[in-house]
Amino acid sequence: MKEYSITVVATNNPHILKFEANHLLVQRKNYEFKNIDEAQNSPLAQQLFHLPFIKTVYVSGNFIGLERYDIVQWEDVKDEVAQQLVEYLNAGEPVVIEEQTDKKIPVTVYAEVTPNPATMKFVASKKIVGTAYEFKNIDEAKHAPLAMALFQFPFVKQVFLDENYVSVSKYEVAEWEDITLELRELIRNFIADGKEVVGDGARSVNAPEVAPTTEASAPAGPLDDTSKEIVAILEEYVKPAVASDGGNILFKSYEAEHKRVNVILQGACSGCPSSTFTLKNGIETMLKNMMGDRINEVVALNG
Repeated sequence: MKEYSITVVATNNPHILKFEANHLLVQRKNYEFKNIDEAQNSPLAQQLFHLPFIKTVYVSGNFIGLERYDIVQWEDVKDEVAQQLVEYLNAGEPVVIEEQTDKKIPVTVYAEVTPNPATMKFVASKKIVGTAYEFKNIDEAKHAPLAMALFQFPFVKQVFLDENYVSVSKYEVAEWEDITLELRELIRNFIADGKEVVGDGARSVNAPEVAPTTEASAPAGPLDDTSKEIVAILEEYVKPAVASDGGNILFKSYEAEHKRVNVILQGACSGCPSSTFTLKNGIETMLKNMMGDRINEVVALNG
């Protein structure tokens, strides 16, 4: 069974909050329920309407949007609502009972080159996963049907999934001009058929809640204040940029004694010839400018 977590995200409307899950909640369409009668096919929305301050429930992709009445402020109830959602989802209860149909899901997929010549990014017009996954071989992909399908091609070396795209890394035996169309069509048809992209048991990319052990660091433990600041900078300024290139960056550890930041490069960033330049002239410079003498260098490990 999937293990769900919820992240609370503010919106431009102070009455509406997004509760983002780390897995997809619905596949075929978006839903809006304005009252408990409209929510007959959504057990989760029905339960939420028992909270007297819930005005509207939106369900789309991997998030639940909730609009409140003025009788409460979100600051007073958001944590309780998030916890209720986590408990509901982890109990295996249905979000929306979607109609079973043979009708194809409308989706387009296009191929996009990345700075890594060995990796191509395939971007879908809809969200396909709620969090990031990386698979280096077919054994690691046994709980990820789309990655399993891609590994049937002998030239596929690694698969990275995040949000609405798939980054595929290849062996040198094949050229992109010979295989891109075939890969794109497989991914598009897989999504259009409504097949499960990632199943129960698939291990997502670890969120930086706890600092893992490194060769030169102490055992894992809660992040210190400096590490939390580094994570916040990476999340806000670095991750969006590397995601646009089909990659990902994870904080691994901060070594206070050496003022060294260890990060993990994934997807298109892993093994990319230009990643070292980007690391030294981009990320390292940014962290030094923003955090002063607490940062001496940034070291990257390929995921």
